[in-house]
Amino acid sequence: MHLLRLIPRLLVACLAVALLAAACSDDTDATDASSPDDAAASGTADADATTNDDTTTTATDEDTSAATTDTSALSTELEIANVAYLGDYELADEDFGTMVTVSVDGETRTMMSNSLPNHETGTFPNAGNPNEISEQELVFEFPATGTNTGSASFAQTPGVALNGVTFEPGTAETATCSSGETYRIEALQDLYDLGLDFNNAHVQPGGQYHYHGVSELLVDAFDSDEDLALIGFAADGFLMVYSKSGSYESSYVLSTDDRAGTDCLISGPAGQVVDLEGTTPDGTYTSDFDYVEGAGDLDACNGAEIDGEYVYFLTDEYPYIPRCLMGEAAAGPADGGVGGAGPGQGDGQGGGGLPDFSEAAEALGVTEERLLELLPGPGSDLQEAADALGVTVEELQAVLPPPPGQ
Repeated sequence: MHLLRLIPRLLVACLAVALLAAACSDDTDATDASSPDDAAASGTADADATTNDDTTTTATDEDTSAATTDTSALSTELEIANVAYLGDYELADEDFGTMVTVSVDGETRTMMSNSLPNHETGTFPNAGNPNEISEQELVFEFPATGTNTGSASFAQTPGVALNGVTFEPGTAETATCSSGETYRIEALQDLYDLGLDFNNAHVQPGGQYHYHGVSELLVDAFDSDEDLALIGFAADGFLMVYSKSGSYESSYVLSTDDRAGTDCLISGPAGQVVDLEGTTPDGTYTSDFDYVEGAGDLDACNGAEIDGEYVYFLTDEYPYIPRCLMGEAAAGPADGGVGGAGPGQGDGQGGGGLPDFSEAAEALGVTEERLLELLPGPGSDLQEAADALGVTVEELQAVLPPPPGQ
């Protein structure tokens, strides 16, 4: 009798156990089915998102798998470090204030940057550079991938580092001789103090920090085990890399021809006068260097084809940073002037295409040297320079020469 009463209870218990087992089986199947996607997302996060102290780099796509696909499509051949940065990314460093947002939409890469590096800098102002580093609002647009035209064109700002700081190898400083010669002073030299810090960088009048050569701290900030490390993007869409082993050598050599020129006035407040007649090129001036095809591994734009893909190199020897581009680069206010020859900078004698500011200086009633000192770097606000010159921004823009090729 009691056994009969227990049978319904046993049946209910068995049914509950069966339902519980089915639910657990469904959960396991669901977990197994989602594991590949979850693993892929986790892998993307590992590749595209790193946190080191207060520095955070993340993929900005909501679908991180899509970001990985985009990255692979942009470069599949080169064995270089930092390929995660080929897609969309954000870089934020609380210690240094760095803020960079990069997005790739079709054939265009857009970078928004406050131009604050993600590493230590020297002290500014200093004896050679009276300017203070300040946050900027820069927007750069350039091709997502490069197309080699086979023809080199001068570039004042050939590219931008991954941290949103511009590469600007040339300077505004000159030696103008009464005998007619003009020499562009190099940033990386020992004769004239241009206020560079240990990153081979300094500050423009508008407060924009920028690199004139290789920064070891920049390289370290994006370090990896690979010899070739992606370090930035060129204005024409090609990648900018650095070889930690120095395996790729520049093809520029010091000229064997003595300089000419007497009573050469050095630009700047000091007003120093030097005689260059008969002196030996030592790298102080841009024209001290000659490009000799085959002397090194790199072409005139400090580039080479690696694994079927053309890339630019930053080198520890001249030209340090490419002075020209082999692809087509967009130029204009929207991209912060990257690729073009904007105001206040340039490659100097022998540079091939430095804009002529003499007419603008004459129209404004100042010397060319004074004009170049006042003008900020590409992408910066012209208001401060216009105020110093006693004109409006529109009037200043009207008399400034266009970048080469425009």
